[in-house]
Amino acid sequence: MLLAALAAGLALLPAASAQPGAQPRMERVPDRLPGEGAGPFRRLVIRGAILIDGTGAPPRGPVDIVITGNRIESIRGAGTPGLPLRPNREPRDFDHEIDATGMYVLPGFVDVHGHNGDPEKAPNATYGYRLWLAHGVTTVRGVSLYFGPDSMSRSDRERSAANTIVAPRLFDYISLGDWTQGPIDSPERARAFVRWAAGQGYQGIKFFNDVGAPAMRAAIEEARRLRLGTVAHLGQGGVAEVNADTAGGMGLHGITHFYGHFEALLRDRRLPSYPNDYNMFDEQWRFSQVARLADQIVEPGGPEWRAYLERQLERGVFFSPTFNIYSAGRDVMRARNADWHARYTLPSLQRFFDPSRTHHGSYFWDWTTADEIAWRRFYGPYMRLANDYKNMGGRVTVGSDPGYIYQSWGFPYIQELEMLQEAGFAPLEVIQAATINGAREIFEPRGQEPPFGTVRPGMLADLVIVPENPLANFKLLYGTGHVRLNRETQRVERVGGVRWTIKDGIVYDAPALLASVERMVAEARARETNP
Repeated sequence: MLLAALAAGLALLPAASAQPGAQPRMERVPDRLPGEGAGPFRRLVIRGAILIDGTGAPPRGPVDIVITGNRIESIRGAGTPGLPLRPNREPRDFDHEIDATGMYVLPGFVDVHGHNGDPEKAPNATYGYRLWLAHGVTTVRGVSLYFGPDSMSRSDRERSAANTIVAPRLFDYISLGDWTQGPIDSPERARAFVRWAAGQGYQGIKFFNDVGAPAMRAAIEEARRLRLGTVAHLGQGGVAEVNADTAGGMGLHGITHFYGHFEALLRDRRLPSYPNDYNMFDEQWRFSQVARLADQIVEPGGPEWRAYLERQLERGVFFSPTFNIYSAGRDVMRARNADWHARYTLPSLQRFFDPSRTHHGSYFWDWTTADEIAWRRFYGPYMRLANDYKNMGGRVTVGSDPGYIYQSWGFPYIQELEMLQEAGFAPLEVIQAATINGAREIFEPRGQEPPFGTVRPGMLADLVIVPENPLANFKLLYGTGHVRLNRETQRVERVGGVRWTIKDGIVYDAPALLASVERMVAEARARETNP
């Protein structure tokens, strides 16, 4: 019934189109249909699971998790490890029961760097929303969710909160200056923009450090006064004035990507050294040269390095490194041929990924072995920065930045977990980054304790249920699964994938969500074959 409902609903999605001369627009996300997700229930019981609660505590179980409506009611012991589960366990008064015997339950994942597509590459946001949910992502902070002052950001957020669309919980930040009332050319205009954004219902401001230090400082101060979150992509165009150290001193809540960090850690100079013929607007030039920045910084782990991190720690700045989105730089062939493209990448998205001088992030026009080696070397200090900050007590979060550089939705979020482990995070630390740290980055600017991010009584019922232990192998979370040799049969098998994602007490069948996306991709390819 669920697959039939999905098929019926997705068959109604139109192909991206526009009248001649009209600007293409994103399509409205379809309403959630009967059979798409079950619940919320008066009482739901998840039986016999091993719990990874997101606090950093080790796994424990077996446990039964009782959910009332959209809140966790209780967590109860279900027996002794290695022995049969206790029969006839309370509560018996329930509407729905999930047999999760031997499975692992985690808090729903939080993606703090989300974008939807655009009409050119993924014209309906349901594509990304379903892929996020299928990978256990129950909350997304959009930065920005839609580009431009588009009313669908607020509409999607409200419809997701009401569970009338199939989507994660949504929070939306807007980029400074993304309005129709003129440029941000003074501190007063910056403050006015922040007040306008708050009035429009946005929950935070994203910065690109391109308005000058006085205006950026004013906007951050106004955002803090109004309890809006702030996060910055500290790009090369403004980093001479505002690097990560400067922005942290202004009161910025979070820094995304690597931009601004290394420019605050340069050795023997204030500004990066570029080739004389360097042109920042040439994206292959820009992304190949940024990797060479690692050769210009102070000694990783040295006094200046630690002093910088200590300042950011004292300020409470969150780091969201988004390792995954640049990973094609170190191995473009792997990114181009990732397992999920064949079944889950829209043809329009694939065309956007192909080398292009006009598509942002599609800069592999002539990517060389030397470029890949430079990026592999760059990842050493880049990863150490995040790991050292975490070890000092700094909060590191998980963001995927989907829709660019061969990265779709959902799948790259899991790759980010793998890359945090590569950086030196223990698996439990990775889960903390993906759950409670992300929740805190969203709620701390509001002066509130997060209502999700850990599995405890009273918290919102945002959960991920996985058949095998993800701490042993994060590849088990990919929707395409993990390929291994079965030790008993000696045959190759594909295992893993999320089994159920629970958002706001609603149980989503993750394989069915993936099947719905696969159908969307197949239909898009068929339309291109037979317009």
